[in-house]
Amino acid sequence: MPEYLEFRYDVRTRTLMAGFILAAYVLVALATVLYSGALALESIFGLDLGVGIWLIGALAGGYTIYGGLKAVVWSDLIQGVALLLGGVLVTVLGFRAMGGLGPFLEAADGKLHTVLPWNHPEMPWIAVFIGGLWIPNIFYWGLNQFISQRTLAARSLADGQRGLFLAGFIKLFIPFIIIFPGIMAAELFADQVTNPDQAYPVMMRELLPAGLTGLMFAALFGAVMSSLDSMLNSAATIFSVDLYKRHLRPESSSRRLMAVGRVTTGVLVVVACLWAPLVARAPSVFEYIQMFWGFISPGIVAAFLFGIFGRRTPPAAAFGGMVLGIPVYGLLLWALPEVAFLHHMAITFLVISAFIVVVTRARPLSAPRRLPRAADGVDLTPATGAGLWAGCVIAGAAVLYIIFW
Repeated sequence: MPEYLEFRYDVRTRTLMAGFILAAYVLVALATVLYSGALALESIFGLDLGVGIWLIGALAGGYTIYGGLKAVVWSDLIQGVALLLGGVLVTVLGFRAMGGLGPFLEAADGKLHTVLPWNHPEMPWIAVFIGGLWIPNIFYWGLNQFISQRTLAARSLADGQRGLFLAGFIKLFIPFIIIFPGIMAAELFADQVTNPDQAYPVMMRELLPAGLTGLMFAALFGAVMSSLDSMLNSAATIFSVDLYKRHLRPESSSRRLMAVGRVTTGVLVVVACLWAPLVARAPSVFEYIQMFWGFISPGIVAAFLFGIFGRRTPPAAAFGGMVLGIPVYGLLLWALPEVAFLHHMAITFLVISAFIVVVTRARPLSAPRRLPRAADGVDLTPATGAGLWAGCVIAGAAVLYIIFW
């Protein structure tokens, strides 16, 4: 993803994004996954939080270094299926503990609405439909190396599209196996859940029989590992390709880049393990993640959108906009702490967009940039019925909003 910014703008814009993403992966993504996994170990088995962090980091780092992207993809497939099945099991057992659908809906009254008041502190309807929620979604699902790398590794455009459609359909079921159990935990085990991040591990500990607890924990642990190995692989790719090869050793062979990537993976694991305990100081993992991603996501989204749809946007506009996002977002956090973080993102994006428009008007590119052609041998034939499948995923999301309005 950073490579596109060099093709469209210049090398410093590519380097800036690579630096942003590396820092965010280590201090936000990797740290929160390590902390969450270790918290589950502590909640279910009583294992010390610090020991759990280093145990998970060592295991995920070890097989990422050894196996590379191929190992990451296969582990994601196996562990993802196990986690989905386990999530369905926890939800079914939760319904049984609640006494059925009726008692659950009665207890969940007011908690199943997707459209909340305009001044809601976290998810106001304005941000959901026309505001800030689009920014982290476009960034995370469209511009994030951690997500896009798996699609870019597909054999053809059609294979990549089919994978996206499958993931989109699976995503439609996530509210039922994640949000529903969270509501159940608040109702059934409120006295045991002292931290919101403990809700799911407590549900597993209290509802699952001994044998199934081990099986579900294996699935949950696998999901933690698969998230970690994917992030580590993507972070190592960004460092070796976008920083090391681009600036330090342009003549590096593929074999050397693989060696550099392995060393980078080990270093990132150690740094993330050292930082992970600090996540516990945040009110919840969700708030920690969203707050920190907000420093970089509006600028990156603006740089890509103006790069794709603005033929005359110059490098200075994109680079300056990405830098400007950090102080603007930080100022909003400080000056308007009671305002939803999604509004902070939206305002930051608008300020960056205004800056890019002004710079583009003042110093537009003399001619549009020509991007390189796709590599030979890559089949760019779209999947059969791609538009129909995409429309079905969008329609499914719309139906969920209507049902849980």
